[in-house]
Amino acid sequence: MSQTIVPDSQARGLLARLPDTPRALVQMARFDRPIGWWLLFWPGAWAVALAGGGFARWPLILWLLAGSIAMRGAGCVFNDIVDRDLDRKVARTAARPLASGTMTLRTAWLWLVALCLVGLIVLLQLRLYAQVVALASLALVAAYPFMKRITGWPQVWLGLVFSWAALVGWSEVMGALTLPGISLYAGTIFWVVGYDTIYALQDREDDALIGIGSSALSMGRHVRLGVALCYLCALGLWSGAIWQVRPQMLALAALLPVAVHLLWQVATLREDGLDPLVKFRSNRFAGLLMFLGCLVVGSA
Repeated sequence: MSQTIVPDSQARGLLARLPDTPRALVQMARFDRPIGWWLLFWPGAWAVALAGGGFARWPLILWLLAGSIAMRGAGCVFNDIVDRDLDRKVARTAARPLASGTMTLRTAWLWLVALCLVGLIVLLQLRLYAQVVALASLALVAAYPFMKRITGWPQVWLGLVFSWAALVGWSEVMGALTLPGISLYAGTIFWVVGYDTIYALQDREDDALIGIGSSALSMGRHVRLGVALCYLCALGLWSGAIWQVRPQMLALAALLPVAVHLLWQVATLREDGLDPLVKFRSNRFAGLLMFLGCLVVGSA
């Protein structure tokens, strides 16, 4: 295994001290890799903040965080169930519990059900309208693991899925899906495509060998330009969402910190070694900057 590829199932620190089965459960749900649930959580927090609920609805933000942790874990388990044969052929994923044979398929299905039950508890905290919006995402979630087999742009589908919390958070606070929330969601799709294209740079060679699609492969020699265009579209649509909430030029200045951060990602991106993983993980900070901007605009 190349030293520049970081396996996504590493047993280190406290995780290494756990018994085999609990350790495998933690690894399968990626609880040891929190970047995934941060990226799933932030769009929902942005929506709540931009809709004016950043302070008054702080319990909702905590519920969205809990739901993001549980449902990101459930999504990872389902993805591993579907992709267990492909994972054995990719350096970064070969050590996953199902791919490596350290967990049985039956245990994986039981773990998936348990995580979904936690998600159900979170769902019941929402008003009916937001519950329906949240449930509408399940078809997209279920289809995502198959997208890499049928399209060269599975990151677009991931964008539809990983941005959905924006619709849930907005509809919970506002009671309906209105244009600012939809614009926020649309911009977030481009953000996800951008950062997951960076992440996919790690697997380009393996993906090409086993014949599965990724935007990093589809963009070819133009990955930096492609990511830049995705981030530019994200910022444009986010600007539209903010303008619809508060039509003032000063409000748009709230996007400057996240815009600078995204520019830094593109300008300094190296397409090999550990840099794609570093840049991908930095989007947790980008999410925080965007949240602070939405909080300022929504609370003004």
